[in-house]
Amino acid sequence: MRVSVVQMNAGHDKAANIAQARSLIDGAIAADTPHIVSLPEMWTCLGGDRATKFHQAEELPASGSNEPGGEAYEFLRSIARDRQIHVHGGSIAERMGDRLFNTTVAFDPQGVEIARYRKIHLFDIVTPDGTGYRESSMFGSGDKVVSYDVNGVRIGCAICYDIRFAELFLELRRAGAELIFLPSAFTVQTGKDHWETLIRARAIETQCWLAAPATWGQHRDGSGEPRYTYGHSLVCDPWGHVVAKVSDGVRWATARIDSNLTARVRRDMPVMEHRKLA
Repeated sequence: MRVSVVQMNAGHDKAANIAQARSLIDGAIAADTPHIVSLPEMWTCLGGDRATKFHQAEELPASGSNEPGGEAYEFLRSIARDRQIHVHGGSIAERMGDRLFNTTVAFDPQGVEIARYRKIHLFDIVTPDGTGYRESSMFGSGDKVVSYDVNGVRIGCAICYDIRFAELFLELRRAGAELIFLPSAFTVQTGKDHWETLIRARAIETQCWLAAPATWGQHRDGSGEPRYTYGHSLVCDPWGHVVAKVSDGVRWATARIDSNLTARVRRDMPVMEHRKLA
């Protein structure tokens, strides 16, 4: 199974972000014919003030229904249906009353939603340069571990800051995951030191493939100040090797998920059988 991770330079202009996503996905499909494409975290609206985030957010239809959704939701659904591929939709802002959720939706080639995951771990930190982030001031936290099936491969869902919590990834492995998506908008400050190290660690621990599409470059926060995300979208194999990578810029990378390699790594080092603690 071929997987493409799409790297975007998203801002808070939703229409421009959708146009950028469409162009990159079309390029990846034409060049690499992936079976599944994936987008970054909050690719529909990165930055902007509270009012902008709520305006750009979407109320999602009931899971598994055929009801119409918002502009981004319908874009993801139409890409899947029109291009006859699976789409892991990164994450978008889901609006529920006066609360938002950082939410992944995935679609099959018929345009049917097959998974919905709300980010569990929220980014409330101060980076080394003193910049503060408080995701929980606007977003609610999810409470469900989510996975789904694509062509016989079990896929797990995580988002960005989730990568620092190994227990989530172990739960996904226990649920049968072979591939875990990690759409992200990692800051430059944390990304340059921790991004690849954390992804490789989670891959080695779980013996899963990790596919991490990310945002890159500058966007503006609610006060107009510039903020920068790290990019370096990548795919990592179950032995911890990075097998595809974007680095800087707006591009994509594609890798083949080899289930024979997964089986061999798990056979030769059966860490889940050896695990003593829950």
